[in-house]
Amino acid sequence: MAVPFVISETLPLSLDPQNLPYYALQTILRMFFALIISLIFSFVYASLAAKSKRAERFLIPILDILQSVPILGFLSITVTGFMALFPGNLLGVECASIFAIFTSQAWNITFSLYQSFITIPKELTEVATVYRLSPWRRYWKLEVPYATPHLVWNTMMSVSAGWFFVVASEAITLSGDTILLPGIGSYIALASKHESISSIIYAILTMLVVILLYDQLLFRPLLAWSDKFKAELTAHEQIPSSWVLTMLRRARVFHIINWIWLGFLGFFDSLLHVFSLKLNKLENDNKKTYGFLSNVIFYIIILICAYYFIYYAVDAYSYIFAHITLSEVQHVFFLTFITLIRVVVLCAIASIIWVPIGVLIGLNGPLAGRLQPWVQFMAAFPANLLFPVFVVLIVKYQLTPDIWLSPLMVLGTQWYILFNVIGGALSISFDFQELMKNFHVKGWLQWKKLYLPGIAPAYVTGLITAAGGSWNASIVVEYVSWGNKTIEANGVGAYIASATAVGDQPRILLGVVMLSCFVVVLNRMLWHPLYLYVTTRYRLD
Repeated sequence: MAVPFVISETLPLSLDPQNLPYYALQTILRMFFALIISLIFSFVYASLAAKSKRAERFLIPILDILQSVPILGFLSITVTGFMALFPGNLLGVECASIFAIFTSQAWNITFSLYQSFITIPKELTEVATVYRLSPWRRYWKLEVPYATPHLVWNTMMSVSAGWFFVVASEAITLSGDTILLPGIGSYIALASKHESISSIIYAILTMLVVILLYDQLLFRPLLAWSDKFKAELTAHEQIPSSWVLTMLRRARVFHIINWIWLGFLGFFDSLLHVFSLKLNKLENDNKKTYGFLSNVIFYIIILICAYYFIYYAVDAYSYIFAHITLSEVQHVFFLTFITLIRVVVLCAIASIIWVPIGVLIGLNGPLAGRLQPWVQFMAAFPANLLFPVFVVLIVKYQLTPDIWLSPLMVLGTQWYILFNVIGGALSISFDFQELMKNFHVKGWLQWKKLYLPGIAPAYVTGLITAAGGSWNASIVVEYVSWGNKTIEANGVGAYIASATAVGDQPRILLGVVMLSCFVVVLNRMLWHPLYLYVTTRYRLD
């Protein structure tokens, strides 16, 4: 990652399939780094938003804004900064690529954790109070375990989302020049440029092998392990299993490693437990002083953030209108509205299709285990791999791009809904399912009283992230290239993508700002009130 590099240099990249294992390892390494950063960010951010009402009022809207900024927008803004941090070598571009993958993973994981933290049943929090758990132990003994099953499913979805945007993250356009980092994403971009169908097939097969491997070695064991954290009193008949987890549990060497690790964690936990109790007691004894200091610090941070936001907003406003006329701004507003209609219609269609399927999969443990790797593969399938089919069909039959490019958008975003619904269905207590069987409740009444309320918080979380993902995907699917052929649909995604292709910074900034404003307004007026309603109305109390 730290080899010498200048922008004008072209990195060696070949369509020879023998290089695909090496490219796959590079892509996996970037995605692994991005996932670790995403998890750290999500735990910190979601915990602050869930535990502080004051922080929640600012952090959730900021998360809406971050989710709305497209990946190409992040790249165009951050790649120059990262390259300035590491001049003369490739590490700056690698960091920009990892950061782009991070932006495709972090928001979904953060929303999942936040939703889990604020929907913990009251009886569990009362038990933690009765046992006088310190804030540190309450967090790790109750809140994190309760969120774990849903977190694992959303982590899988986030990794798949990283695959979906891997082409944009490894083929970075800067001032009209394209930097192709060695990886599967850049391999797909190069194959599309050369119209090589055979290379596309090789890339698909490589992705399938990689996804099946990390499903068996990582996510299947995590799912089987996380099943013990489900909050229910009745033993489930169908317990998920994993040969890797079984091997780890039986191997003596892992018992030794686990014993050493648990000893270290126990010592560390005791220290933090004592520190947490003393800090809590000190805060209670000096409640007014600590309350005043926390208020002062909080509002100072808010003022600093507001100052920089206004400063850069004014700067961006001046920069945009120095290069762009008001009529073009109105035109971009109209394009964004067209994309909004496309996003709403596709999310509605995806919900109608995948909500019942996701519930049926989630309630059937063995079926969920069998379908899991294939669902991951479909969720990770980059839209770019279908470009040749759509381009050829649209050109041959003279179809309307505004309609026939839309399925490419839902290709990657529908899985947010499916994964969240599966995770929500898996979290429905087996006690409630047995209760429904005992009272012979079936059909629509069972869906109305148990399944739909049970998945409601998870479904709305999936819907919010699916809508955000659809806005991001619009940049990939509204401006489609295959070789020398380019097909463009009306929408803000095509506007941003075409501006990025020629390095037109003012128009990139205008498109990103307009898209972000639409998403934030939609989230504040629709998604956020709906989210608050379902998390308070359908929590397990």
